[in-house]
Amino acid sequence: MRDKSEEVLSQRKFTGSGVLQLTIPYSLNQDRLKDILEQGAGKPVSLIITDNSTRMVSVKPENSHVSVRLHWMFLHAGDEVIREIAVFLKNSRRRTPRITRFIRENRHCIKKGNGRPYKGNTQGKCFDLKELFDSINREYFDQRVCASIGWGRKSLRRSVRRRTLGSYCRDHNIIRIHPVLDRKNIPLYYIRYVIYHEMLHSEIGEENRNGRRLMHSSEFRRRERIFREYRKAREWDVRH
Repeated sequence: MRDKSEEVLSQRKFTGSGVLQLTIPYSLNQDRLKDILEQGAGKPVSLIITDNSTRMVSVKPENSHVSVRLHWMFLHAGDEVIREIAVFLKNSRRRTPRITRFIRENRHCIKKGNGRPYKGNTQGKCFDLKELFDSINREYFDQRVCASIGWGRKSLRRSVRRRTLGSYCRDHNIIRIHPVLDRKNIPLYYIRYVIYHEMLHSEIGEENRNGRRLMHSSEFRRRERIFREYRKAREWDVRH
């Protein structure tokens, strides 16, 4: 039989700064977690518990609610981790060190993907993709993005104008960067922008609107502009 303290949620309140103060048991069900997150977001929350092996936390603000997908491991998270998720729903720019640490400490809960791991080359002649990926992951994502990254294959059949410079494959959780960007005349801020763009696809996912797949939603565009050299990168893209 479960302890009675696990059956009753403790009192929850907000401080003047809007930070949720709460004490919760270390075993929640989906409905209880949804109630806590709704208080933190200040609006209705659509919560889905997943067994996803690539994204542990996914947040999509909608017009009237917030769509949240969480790995089932968070049903056993402590109050500080849940509090950080609740605050993150109100401000996605906030850093999330407790969430990151919790995921790292509970990686054993993540199911292994099918097939062999991606072993694409990350070291180019001019750029090391893994080094850039790790730097961007720390700076913008609090190390939440767990995708693999590597240089794609060279293609001589298509013109540069038609090449896809970056892509993200959700089925295999892989980011590929076109080797045409591994050149001395490519600014560092531009290839960082391309990588950041693909990491956003991994973080946010796609949106279904009226039966259509929307890859670049309004939330995606908002987050894209957070990149510090976004304007400069876009201007360089247009010129070249």
